[in-house]
Amino acid sequence: MIQEQELLRFLRLLNIVYKEGLSLTQTADRLFKIQIDTEWANNLSINIEMAEQLDAFSARFSRMQDTLGDKLIPSLLKLLAKKPSSNLDNLKT
Repeated sequence: MIQEQELLRFLRLLNIVYKEGLSLTQTADRLFKIQIDTEWANNLSINIEMAEQLDAFSARFSRMQDTLGDKLIPSLLKLLAKKPSSNLDNLKT
């Protein structure tokens, strides 16, 4: 029963990461269509649309990274009968 619950949790988390990946890809596609250079970065304070796109990319990237490191990978390790540890150690496993 516990193994089944852990499998369902893993599958739910995998679906969340998939959806987060889609959102991140859409944002990245829009953001990286343009030349990003020093001038672009210096103009972020007056180009609110670009600043918001960069903020959205950063937030979505961070959210996906957190879901992967804090939830999905430890859930996978539990399914594999391994003890989750720190994020760095989990990635070494």
